[in-house]
Amino acid sequence: MQDVPLTTNWIFERGMRFFPTRAVVTRTATGLERATFADVGAQTRRIAAALDALGVSPDGRVATFAWNTARHLALYFAIPGSGRVMHTGNIRYFPEQLVYTFNHAEDEAVFVDRSLLPLFAKYLPQLRTLKHIVVMDDGAPAEIPDDPRVLDYTELVGAQQELDLTDRVDDEHRAAAICYTSGTTGNPKGVLYSHRSTWLHSNASLTSSAFSMNDRDRVLPVVPMFHANAWGLPYAAFLGGAALIMPGPDLSPAALLALMESEQVTVAAGVPTIWMGMVPMLAAHDLSHLRVVVCGGSAVPRSLSEAWRTTIGLPITQAWGMTEMSPLGTVCYLRDEVADADDETQASIRATQGIAPPGVDLRIVDPQTREELPWDDEHTGELEARGPWLARQYYRTDAPGEQFSPDGWLRTGDVAAISPLGYLRLVDRTKDLVKSGGEWISSVELENELMAHPLVAEAAVIALPHPKWGERPLACVVVRDGEQVSKEELLEFLRGRLSSWQVPDDVVFIDEVPKTSVGKFSKKTLRDRFADYTLPTG
Repeated sequence: MQDVPLTTNWIFERGMRFFPTRAVVTRTATGLERATFADVGAQTRRIAAALDALGVSPDGRVATFAWNTARHLALYFAIPGSGRVMHTGNIRYFPEQLVYTFNHAEDEAVFVDRSLLPLFAKYLPQLRTLKHIVVMDDGAPAEIPDDPRVLDYTELVGAQQELDLTDRVDDEHRAAAICYTSGTTGNPKGVLYSHRSTWLHSNASLTSSAFSMNDRDRVLPVVPMFHANAWGLPYAAFLGGAALIMPGPDLSPAALLALMESEQVTVAAGVPTIWMGMVPMLAAHDLSHLRVVVCGGSAVPRSLSEAWRTTIGLPITQAWGMTEMSPLGTVCYLRDEVADADDETQASIRATQGIAPPGVDLRIVDPQTREELPWDDEHTGELEARGPWLARQYYRTDAPGEQFSPDGWLRTGDVAAISPLGYLRLVDRTKDLVKSGGEWISSVELENELMAHPLVAEAAVIALPHPKWGERPLACVVVRDGEQVSKEELLEFLRGRLSSWQVPDDVVFIDEVPKTSVGKFSKKTLRDRFADYTLPTG
């Protein structure tokens, strides 16, 4: 058989040849900018030429620090397509994390949206390897730093001739991009994606085992392009010919809903907090064109999915993955065996993380004996995964380390069960389980039950020390705007839905649940905040 390299340039050239007129719409501070795949392609080839002109190393790391835009999409193809490695800088990192990742990647150049310059420029003195700072003017009046390394995107790229990228990368195992983990424990860790892994991941995303995307779709990646390559959606959309609707910097529920309605979005993807904020506004918008709303990043409360289903007739599609998995791990769709099941059964299935697509293997193991456990939806163990788009070790490490099993599987850090039909059900993160009197309590289950209460906007549960039981759960609750609910009401609500020993010992009300750089609940922040809190013992 022919041996053709699987590269991002293959994806790019297919999009250019088959779908040159497909739309790429970007919402900016001043309105909508409309482009086509052909327009993005022309930018891509000029950016690649600019990187050559700047003298960036043939395999150098080039960072982005930008919103979801057409320009960012062009960088997705130009940087790896020219043989370099794209590092998507996370704009939500803490300062020390941002500085660490840029220095760890040894970025030679960075492309920055002007609106993000006030955030980025303050760290320039600490970024040791940066030689070029290319500013992309997105209409923001931010001051340009007085730094000899600063270049104007329009002047730099506009001066270049288009560079043919067809045969620029001939090794599919060459690095294409580097994404860093959320860094909830220690420094963020780098995950290096290859051209091959990106190609395979993109193809899998188009299948019926994932999102069934094709050239009739209009895809809105609300998930940031700095978070695991926007879950691979920009590459998958280009490969399948789906139009891309880029939300830019305004990610408010009202703005996103207006964009979804006006641009007739069919596929949208984001984290739970995005879709939670939209629930009160759903009925006021025509979203009849939507066919799938993908939710990942953290477990989707059943109440959230059902709120979408009852309001617009479309439940949320839950997906699960990790930066180490590019990130696609599972997608929840209804198998034929349950396609005609009653609403209650289907809602329970949609509350799971779903089924692994072809290309991902899963197993659950006993953490002590390493024995593989059966798929019966009852046995729970540590979830491990392997596949051609999963990392085998972290960037710039000498060995895989403890995150990987002795036989090479990724140890996800999740406790899970898998049903006979293959549906993955995450019980909790290993570090977030509550060990009470010898029994494990799932913080995820408690959070989902709390968020089923109509007056609760968000809820996070953490374990606190207890003199008798070792640990007991504390519920941290955010009440919906303008509403009131008491601790006693919430505990009574839970008593009707959980065993008595699972009910939290106390409830505290907070203004918001702290989030990580990728929008997940930051349990570490809550544990630090309530480290000295004493649970009632009566």
